[in-house]
Amino acid sequence: MYLAMLARTWKLQHSPLTATVAALALFPALAATTNAYADTGRPGAQSAGERLFPTLGNGGYDARSYHVSFDYRPGTSLMRSQVVMRATATQSLSRFSLDSVGQTIHKVTVDGRPATFKTNPRTEKLVITPPNGVNRGRGFVVRVDYTADRSKNPVPPEISLPPGVPWPMKYWVETSDGFALLGQPDRAHLFFPSNDVPSDKARFTFSVTTPKDVKAVANGDLVAARPAGHGRTTYTYRTRQPLPTDITQVAVGHFRTVTQRGPHGLPVKSYVPADQYAKLKPVVSKTPDQIAWLEKTLGLRYPFERYGVLAVNSDYDGVALETGTLSTFGAQGLAQPASAEIPIMVHELTHQFFGDAVSVHTWDDMWLSEGHARFYQARYAADQGYEKLDAAMHEDYVADARSRAEDGPAGRLKESTGVLFSTDQPGALMLYGLRNIVGQDTFQRIERTFFATYQGRSASTQDYIDVANRVSGRNLTAYFDGWLYGSTTPPMPGHPDWKPGPAS
Repeated sequence: MYLAMLARTWKLQHSPLTATVAALALFPALAATTNAYADTGRPGAQSAGERLFPTLGNGGYDARSYHVSFDYRPGTSLMRSQVVMRATATQSLSRFSLDSVGQTIHKVTVDGRPATFKTNPRTEKLVITPPNGVNRGRGFVVRVDYTADRSKNPVPPEISLPPGVPWPMKYWVETSDGFALLGQPDRAHLFFPSNDVPSDKARFTFSVTTPKDVKAVANGDLVAARPAGHGRTTYTYRTRQPLPTDITQVAVGHFRTVTQRGPHGLPVKSYVPADQYAKLKPVVSKTPDQIAWLEKTLGLRYPFERYGVLAVNSDYDGVALETGTLSTFGAQGLAQPASAEIPIMVHELTHQFFGDAVSVHTWDDMWLSEGHARFYQARYAADQGYEKLDAAMHEDYVADARSRAEDGPAGRLKESTGVLFSTDQPGALMLYGLRNIVGQDTFQRIERTFFATYQGRSASTQDYIDVANRVSGRNLTAYFDGWLYGSTTPPMPGHPDWKPGPAS
């Protein structure tokens, strides 16, 4: 994510069985029941153990896919909705939970059988008790029928606001002709019940029914657009690779498409508001060249089936977000001068590699995502002549002491909101210094090796350190620890004359 407007506002808050097998083969329903429900198990944990978001996430299963359906109708914030989660039990479960808030839950089934459930708005949990326990290692299917309410905007449990200070974020982003989503870091479960932690990646299908005069857009490929009766259309999008929940996107509006081809024939399809097509088409048309630049710079191939830019008719909370396969921007932001906005497009594109294809393991690892995005944004801006890389990094270096004192070091932030705006600069500075230490060739090998090792999975800070040490043949742990966990700004390798600014 790139935040342009909110950081200052957010500072306000701080064999012998042959006969049996043959018999079960004649009765597949009995076989499924016997295999899946033989053990009553124990309850799954109602937390994934996140330090910054202690109520977030759930234990006892691994989500494999979600199919989310919305029925959008103008003039109301209510949408008839459904999510089907396919998961694998990592322990024998007597009950389990999903993250869920701001929804009216109507019905829950597990493997097609009615399940009992209860909601807890304080902890934002939907606790489900299936009719029988689910055995460890078994796949199971959870269906939740609910009403989503786009007027809901609950403050996350970790946030404590001073009296009279409103929460500035809107996660259901309403537009004049529809809506969009903004789920990072912990609000995707406002849109659909889920295991809302970045380490539990899954494939997504979104089916959105709309009036025929507007279009639905979402992550992945458009696999169907079918009439739904009464002048309505159901759009279905599906991802081929798994994504973390926080970078999912669904948007509805009067969009026009800009269709291009990127490197090696990569489909590039962007969506812009129809009434701003002429103004925004030249901006989003820069995307294929940006992909080519980043692939060359990283020495890596773009990791998903497609890419594009989504511009929504909103300021989008003053941010841009690395929504998977389709980075989201407020249309107003994309209309800014090239030197201001074009590098931010590369920032979000970089996230498709670092943050999306390789997601952070916990939110304490967010520098892996934001630091990379900031660093390659600065390198692109330098290549385009917008700024000099050393000057940009020096400016960040001077600012680091104050940020570190207020927000904590990048790997041990003081507050949960820091994951959105307090890891970009220190993460980029750490990568800049690492390149100065090991040289460009070794640095690029570190980046490529790390990405190749963890693509499609999540990775931790220690994972990156281990790769850097192995590839460089040096023990760089103390260097990483100083930048990511130290209370003061470390010296910058290659620039002994640089001095950090005042801490306050």
